[in-house]
Formats: sequence, C-alpha cells, structure tokens
Amino acid sequence: MTEFETARRAMVASQIRTADVTSRDLQDALLAIPRERFVPRSRQAKAYAETEAEISENRVMPRPRDFAKLAQAAGIAKGDIVLDIACGRGWSTAVLARIAETVVGLESEDRLVQRATERLAEIGADNAVVVKGDLKAGAPGQGPFDVIFVNGAVDAVPQAWLDQLAENGRLAVFVRQGPVTRAMIYTRAGGAAGGRTVFDANVSLLPGFETEPGFVF
Repeated sequence: MTEFETARRAMVASQIRTADVTSRDLQDALLAIPRERFVPRSRQAKAYAETEAEISENRVMPRPRDFAKLAQAAGIAKGDIVLDIACGRGWSTAVLARIAETVVGLESEDRLVQRATERLAEIGADNAVVVKGDLKAGAPGQGPFDVIFVNGAVDAVPQAWLDQLAENGRLAVFVRQGPVTRAMIYTRAGGAAGGRTVFDANVSLLPGFETEPGFVF
C-alpha cells in the first residue's frame, strides 16, 4: 500500500466516518478516487489534510468532511444526472461519478477544464464530462438535473441553478449568512424550491459570488 493509499484510508476513517457520513457508496467512492492526482504536484503531500486544498491562484477544494456531508445530504442515487459546479481539477466530479449515472462538471477557467478532463480520462471516469461556462449560469443546455452540487460558498443562490433542477431535484450548496456559512439543500417541487439547513461549515467563498455592497447615503 502506498503512502497516498494509507492517507486516503485514514481520511475516510478519521474525517468522514466520524462526521456521520454513513453512506457506504460515498465512502467507497472516496476510497477509490486518488485525491492527490487532482491537486497541483507541489501540494500533493497535503491532499488528505483536514483543510481546504488550493488548486489554483484563487480557488480551493472544500475540506473532505464538508464535501462528504453535503454530498450525503443531497441523496445522490445511481440513476441521477448531476451538475457539479466549480469542479476545479475534477476530484468532486470523479467522486460523484462513482455514485451517479452521469456527472457534468462545470468550470469557468480553461486551465481547470483541461486538467479536470485529463484526470477524469486517466482514472476511466467515462460517465463524467467537464464543460466550460459561467458558473452563475449553470449548464442550461445539459439539464434538467436531479442534483446540482456546488464546490464553494455563495452569498446568494442564483435563480438559474434552481431553474435547472428537475422535479424533486436537489441543489446542494454552501451559503454564507453573515458570519456563518451553512450547508443547504434546496428541493424543487411544483415549480418552486424550498431550502433547509444541514450543518454549519467553514467553506471559502467562490470568487465572483460575493454580494455587492449597497450604496451608503
């Protein structure tokens, strides 16, 4: 067993299972996907640390614990079509592809799209694809989606994401509410979407998703 395989097992044992992530499918997916291959080479030694992983100048992957708890709350099933927003270098897309039917990763940076596409091909994730687009716009040409998963926090949820949910579809996203960031699940039913809080989290805000300050008179 390699050093990275040992670290991966330790991550699942100490960060995932202890956080009440009981889904065996999700645990197995986390054990199967080599997280170290989805971060820059200079940061591979910290790929399994209990921290966010920096993947580009202004982007990070959420902590494994936060990712796993939100993914479990989304209730992803074998037949689901998933949109993975801000997928970075593709780790989240690779994990979700192990438990869903099809996953579309969405990125706004050419370099990240290229890296994610390469890594997914290397591990044989043939039910996943990464496309470039505006993160706030989602992927309207690919939906509707059973699950939309967002890898980062936002100040406000774009209506476009909710509009791209299928009936009974779920949006899994971290929402910053003042000094607190909460993991939220929004479910679409009858043309409307309602949200519920799942847990409090420490997740970085996605660039461009800050609320613009209002004018002060």
